[in-house]
Amino acid sequence: MNTILKAQLLQKRKWRIRKQVAGTAARPRLSVKFSAKHIYAQAINDDAAATVVFLGSLDAELRKQKLKANLAGAKALGLAFAAKAKAAGITQVVFDRNGRPYHGKVKVFADAAREGGLQF
Repeated sequence: MNTILKAQLLQKRKWRIRKQVAGTAARPRLSVKFSAKHIYAQAINDDAAATVVFLGSLDAELRKQKLKANLAGAKALGLAFAAKAKAAGITQVVFDRNGRPYHGKVKVFADAAREGGLQF
């Protein structure tokens, strides 16, 4: 399977998920993205088309921990994101797995965010 076809299938999955998952001011959408080296998470208010909270493994505080895009890094970032979101006044979110299957790193991130106090 070539890379162009893989990218097209990923985009179709993202669109299919986004038909049902939308964030509001009261309950923003928690989108998580895993690249080959880093992890990015953001809470998005789709009504206002604005990012409420953003955290990535390249952030200044987390850069010292040298997080990687693996299970340990996903757990650490999930806990840190939950703490930052709670500080911003967000307790409930809608989870957007961004086209990825819900297992492995995505599941570990979601469980860590729940453990940190987010509800979804």
